[in-house]
Amino acid sequence: MTGQEPTNNTIWFEQPLNERVRTYLRLEFLFKRLRHHRGDASYWGRRAAVGALLDIFLLLGRSDLKGDITKELGEQHAHLRRLEARPGVNDDRLTDVLQKIDHAIHSIQGLSTQFAGAALRNNDFLVSIANRIAIPGGTTGFDLPNFELWLRRPLEESARDLDAWCADIGAFERAIDLDLDLIRGSAVPRTVIAQDGIHVQSLDGPRQMLRIGVAAQQRVHPEISAGKHRFTVRFMETRETSSRSHQVRENIEFQLACCGIG
Repeated sequence: MTGQEPTNNTIWFEQPLNERVRTYLRLEFLFKRLRHHRGDASYWGRRAAVGALLDIFLLLGRSDLKGDITKELGEQHAHLRRLEARPGVNDDRLTDVLQKIDHAIHSIQGLSTQFAGAALRNNDFLVSIANRIAIPGGTTGFDLPNFELWLRRPLEESARDLDAWCADIGAFERAIDLDLDLIRGSAVPRTVIAQDGIHVQSLDGPRQMLRIGVAAQQRVHPEISAGKHRFTVRFMETRETSSRSHQVRENIEFQLACCGIG
């Protein structure tokens, strides 16, 4: 479940309904984390940027995401093509989205299937950091003096290295952002009341993501369990961070979107 930034005092919680979208949401989180830390030119900012980059490489290298995202965007392209003949469709907007999908697919196809794994295998410096980063305090100066030296180099040198290491992941970032935007935009949120803090609903066909919007002042969060045919949302509250969350026993108004394309 991924909490999105609050919008109009609403906090959005997202639940992926398949493994592919789960991976995309994790990558989206890591891409945002990398962009944030790359904006921090300090010693600690560069440390954090390398950590985020290595997390992205490790996640990208676990499966054939190139094939997955290409197939997914191709299916979305075909779906949107079928909408062209429908009355009321914004032709300019549709053309723009179709062009973005074409560009994203072309950019992804230009990469080798295992580029992320190769980026690590072919760079002893990054491998040495990746081997130590999971250990608490494992990347200190006495563990990795070469990393410590790199962090102390002039900013333009480390920035140049980061640009080179990040070059290929930009295509994935753009493609995944586009795919998630299309999925999120496939359903208009509606207002729902969770009776006594719980809502159970059947799914009216294949869906890829649930989005739950909660007013920040309600101070509750959803716990979502979902199967192929239905899902359950329980609203929980935590009065103190030292105590366990418990289910709310009052009606909760929230926004619900069951997202999916196809």
